[in-house]
Amino acid sequence: MKNILILFCLIGMMGQASLAQMPHDAIYMNKKLGCGALIYSNSSWTNYWENQLFRDNPNIGRLTTESAMAMLAYGITKKLNVIAAVPYVRTNASQGNLMGQQGLQDASLWLKAKGYSAHGLTLHGVLGVSVPVSNYVPDFMPMSIGIGSKAFVTRGIISYDLPKHIYLNSSIAYQMRSKVQADRDGYLAGDRFYNTSEVAVPDAFDAAVRVGYLKKDNQLELFAEHFSCVGGDHIRRNDMPFMTNDMTMTSVGVYGKYQPKNIGVNARVAYVVDGRNVGQSLSLSVGLLYLFKL
Repeated sequence: MKNILILFCLIGMMGQASLAQMPHDAIYMNKKLGCGALIYSNSSWTNYWENQLFRDNPNIGRLTTESAMAMLAYGITKKLNVIAAVPYVRTNASQGNLMGQQGLQDASLWLKAKGYSAHGLTLHGVLGVSVPVSNYVPDFMPMSIGIGSKAFVTRGIISYDLPKHIYLNSSIAYQMRSKVQADRDGYLAGDRFYNTSEVAVPDAFDAAVRVGYLKKDNQLELFAEHFSCVGGDHIRRNDMPFMTNDMTMTSVGVYGKYQPKNIGVNARVAYVVDGRNVGQSLSLSVGLLYLFKL
């Protein structure tokens, strides 16, 4: 229902320079090199999981979430990179009378460091934070543009290089999320009523496995990703989703990038194959990349 997962798309390269990168990969910018990206994403669904019940909803029809995101990756050193992103998000339902929402969502900042490296095996650590940057309303799901909480993310990455430019990548992350102010005086979570407007949003974790081909200005990657809340309740029958829901999803997809010089392009397709309290969405994104040196 929500784009809980951070939007992934930033990659590029230039000759002998390091590649622009994402918070979950093993690619780094060289010192004083940066890569900016403008990325458009479109995610939509008509069917969703209401707890374990897979159903549609004529009051919503097709829910579409669009975003335009600005990202920047910069090499502090060749083993320490910083990545920042701010998306503008818009939602729309094809049926019913629920009004779509739009605005700036959450600004995110990551630090990625390369640790152990030997015989093609590398270990990496990532720290990240995200903070809402506009006064959007999170208590209007599934039309809201975000969940409204501040978050602190820790991620570990293992990458292994195989012959013929093939690589394997595995990552796991834990996301600690702050409480959120709801637009109501009380709310029901599970079987309990809370007489407060302060909502405890469940923490979350995600894990992924990727296999890809990477050589000079070409990259092609297949991936499987899983996201799940730590605890939480379920959408009640014929009710709207809420911030306390245990949102779980497993998705598969493909990613590609082409950047022969400073300017490049990338694209990503992902499809949710299983879930709970989320929509079965198909997500598409395309990005324009620009590599520069300071």
